[in-house]
Amino acid sequence: MANTQVSLVGNLTRPPELRYSATGTPVVKFGIAVNEKYNDKETTSFFDVTAFGSLAENVAECLDKGHRAMVIGRLQQDTWERDGERRSRVEVVANAVGPDLLWATCEMAKKSGVSENTVGSHGSSYATAGGGGGGGASRNRPAPPAYEADEEPF
Repeated sequence: MANTQVSLVGNLTRPPELRYSATGTPVVKFGIAVNEKYNDKETTSFFDVTAFGSLAENVAECLDKGHRAMVIGRLQQDTWERDGERRSRVEVVANAVGPDLLWATCEMAKKSGVSENTVGSHGSSYATAGGGGGGGASRNRPAPPAYEADEEPF
């Protein structure tokens, strides 16, 4: 299968399951349901998603079942034989995952030990604290600067 990029926006169908490979690489797997409405017909497509490295750890820490999220990745087809029958499936290998901010709020927190120069093809150097499903954490923001009545704030 050619390197086919996809962008998905939907709801997680199960909690992210974080495991570690034999070499110690973090691997997370989760499902996402994508709803599409066209000509008064609504369809739902289900996708299995896999992410690696720091992205995998961040997904497991920040997202949960039911959270609305965005996934960018590539399609990968796996084939195997079982009971003499050839089987296959297509999954999404994620390059980026994040909460859908149309439906939630979050606070960005840069992970320690990861710089923008060391981010590989498997993930982002940022994580979200507050998840992707609801209200998010409260914020203590500084008050906006005061301006004189005749001064433009631009």
